[in-house]
Order: sequence, then structure tokens, then C-alpha cells
Amino acid sequence: MPNITLSGVSKSYGGGDHAVRNLDLVVPDGAFMCLLGPSGCGKTTTLRMIAGLEQPTTGTIAVGGRTLDSVEQGIYVPPEKRAMGLVFQNYALWPHLSVRENVEFGLRMRKVPGPERRSRAAEALKMVHVETAMDRYPSQLSGGQQQRVALARMLAVNPAVLLLDEPLSNLDARLRLEMRAELKRIHEESGATIVFVTHDQLEALTMATDVAVMSDGELQQLAAPMEMYARPANRFVAEFVGSPPMAIVDAGPAPAGLAASLLRFVRSRDTRAVPAAVGIRPEALRLGAPPGSAWSEEALVEAVLPAGSSWTVRLRVLDTELYALSYTPVRAAPGDVITCWAEQLHLFDADGSRISSWDRSEVSA
Repeated sequence: MPNITLSGVSKSYGGGDHAVRNLDLVVPDGAFMCLLGPSGCGKTTTLRMIAGLEQPTTGTIAVGGRTLDSVEQGIYVPPEKRAMGLVFQNYALWPHLSVRENVEFGLRMRKVPGPERRSRAAEALKMVHVETAMDRYPSQLSGGQQQRVALARMLAVNPAVLLLDEPLSNLDARLRLEMRAELKRIHEESGATIVFVTHDQLEALTMATDVAVMSDGELQQLAAPMEMYARPANRFVAEFVGSPPMAIVDAGPAPAGLAASLLRFVRSRDTRAVPAAVGIRPEALRLGAPPGSAWSEEALVEAVLPAGSSWTVRLRVLDTELYALSYTPVRAAPGDVITCWAEQLHLFDADGSRISSWDRSEVSA
């Protein structure tokens, strides 16, 4: 299937409030595109407009050269004619039908002959690893198995595009991890274009080939997952993507304390740099003796939070609370005064847009 293109798409309901505002987005053929953002940011509305369940107020949705939606041109293609499959958050399996019958349902509606229908259903169930449960009913399956069956039902009709609306949010942590791996495998094996809606940044970073971060109905950044993590386009993306989140230190007109310390360091490296805020990711904040090329300050240890494979340390640096994330045991206790230093700093202007970043590894190289 050619690219899915949204051009100037907006959606408003009644009173004029926009769920989606002037969205320009291209989903490349074969991509695993994740629409990421907090509740109410417009990501599900965008997915439903692509599916045809909602119509845009303005703008155009097209697949290749074929327009699917355009109020201006009076064009609307109904969902059943878009060659797309939609998997809902609540699975939507028929409780009175067996797993096999649920998976065959879409094929039956398309009047696919019995032998081919059974063959395609069996192949789809095998792809999601639930072929041994085909004679059971949904109530006899775990949440993870029900999710796999919902995916198999869509895969059986061989849609050119698979649309997933937060399908993993009802699963426990272990099943979410398992299904993330399964979805990534299915994408690689099927070659289908997938558009996935989630508020979980970990799902976006681990599965997607492209991530579109949205806020208040507007696209904030579109990039590959690690490109977005390393170079957030603005403060919203920087603070939303990352756990624990990036700490943003505002400089203000008369910087003092930690802000003044960071600005002195930044300007000593680049006299042209005039950031309004400086960001530090917790994993870039290191503890111990600093290298000579890095920013550093003394810090008071307020808490050490072990999490098995990592340690989160809450620090008081001058007048500001910061968190450091360490993957080696922390030999400090609350009340200790230690030195912290930054491996990387992110610089933002007064509008919140990213200016640049300072990276010690690049300086050292």
C-alpha cells in the first residue's frame, strides 16, 4: 500500500474546540507508526479518522493518489472499503463464538469460501501463537490470548493497514512485554503498515519505526524513536519521553543557583549560546569524580531508590531537586554530600524549542 497522507487535517466537535488541529502527517508504506501522547491529545481521533470512523472537519486523508476523506471535495470512503483492520482496546471478541469462528468472522462477511477461510484463519492463529486454542471460547482465554485472537482476526483478512488503539493497556506488565515482542515480530513478518496509538512511551520506543508525539491536537515531533529521545524537538517532547523525565532548569531573566551554574558552563563552551532553559536526563547525571570537560556541582543525597537492575537517586543540587539514574550500585546514603556531573545537556529557547545539546562524548572525541 502507498503512503497514508494527512494534509491539514482538523477535527472539532460542536463548540469549536479542536481535538486535532491542522495535522500534516505521512505514514510510509510498511512503517510501524506510533501516535504517542497524553490522554486527550488527539491520537485516537486521528486513528479513527484514518479508519473512517470519524470524518475530519477540514483537510484531506489520502492513500497514494486515492483520496479517502475530503470535506472540501465532498469525498468520503466508508471504513469497509478502506482495506484497513482495526483492533480495539477491549478486544471486541464475540463471546458465543469459538476462537476459530471469531477469526473467520471477517472472512465470512466477505463471503470467502469455506476451505480458504479455514486455511487463512489457521495461518493467522499460528502467526500469533494461539493455534492450539482455536476450539476454545474467549472466556476460556487469558487477556494476552484474547489480544492475540483479536490481532489474528484482523490479520486473517490481510489488511494493507493495521490500526491498533491502545490494545495492550488492559494487560499486566508481563503480558505487555510479551505482546510488544509479538507485535514487532508480526510487523516484520507480515510487512503490513501499522498505526499504533498509545500513551506509553516504552511501547513507542521499543516497537515503532516512527513516532509522532502529539499534544493538544497538534503534532510536536515526528522522528525515529531514538532520534526523538536523543534530540527532542521541544520541552514538551523532552519531558514527556523518558522515565524518570528530563529535568528542565529555567534560566529566567536573573538566573541563580543551579540555573546560573549551568549557564556559566554552557557559555564557557559556546559564547553564542543563550538558552532560556537547560535539560538534564537522569541517566546523563552521573555520580562521582567528574572528568575535566563536564559540568559538575556538589549535591546532597536525599533518597536512594533501588529497583533491582537500577538505582534512582534524588539529589538536592544548590536550589534544585534532580534525579540521577544509575545502572551500577550506588554507594551513597541519604545525607551524604557527593559530586554529580552531566554527560549531556539539552538547550531550549524561550519558546521551548530545542536549540542544541552539549555532549561530553562528542567533546572528548
